[in-house]
Amino acid sequence: MTELPRYLQLLWGREPEGRRGPKPGRTIEEIGAAAVAIADRDGLEAVSMKSVAQAVGFTTMSLYRYVDSKEELTAVMLDLAYGPPTFRYPRRSTWRKRITLWAKEIATVRLARPWSVELAQGGPPLTPNALSWTERGLEALAGTPLTSQERLSALLAIDVWGQNHVRLSTQMGLVGRSDPDRVEVSWFGLILRVVDKERFPHLLTAGAESLDDADEDFFEEEFERGLGLLLDGIAALIARQS
Repeated sequence: MTELPRYLQLLWGREPEGRRGPKPGRTIEEIGAAAVAIADRDGLEAVSMKSVAQAVGFTTMSLYRYVDSKEELTAVMLDLAYGPPTFRYPRRSTWRKRITLWAKEIATVRLARPWSVELAQGGPPLTPNALSWTERGLEALAGTPLTSQERLSALLAIDVWGQNHVRLSTQMGLVGRSDPDRVEVSWFGLILRVVDKERFPHLLTAGAESLDDADEDFFEEEFERGLGLLLDGIAALIARQS
């Protein structure tokens, strides 16, 4: 049986096997919270083993009693950044309403800390809060005729798309309603100046239509449209299973 890494044992409240010496003076949650605070204040690039160790009053070497690498440290901070899901599904709600609520709730968490979608993940989630979000997502699809693997695949598709939508929107400054000079308006405005209808007929039409909708909130509108497309696909799969 594969042994759990030390940081996972600590996050799950298990005493690390074979640990010797005095009990550590800090918890793994405190270390993760310190890393989150640094990322919130100074950006993701400011998070390092050294900066986190200093924040909790450790030497850098002392931090290795909790995590073996920065990759493990980022897994801890991501788990702390997500926190546990606290929302409730309305009684007798449909699977579509439940999974929509799930997707919106986790998007809200990510928007509060945009650096969370920039972190490289070394493997599937194994931390408590991350798995709690997965559990709630699977709960949303409970009662459908989908197999367990199909539910996991559907959840993965929604989650990967949601992360990318948050990443793209924040990187381009398209979160929230903005003024007429916002990025996509400027982009399509430039497109209309450089393309010709013979070479780019479809792009020209799309650009003109997008300028007509310039008062829309890009993040919200595209979130609804993109998620709707994914859910329509899941609905078609459910219909075939039924």
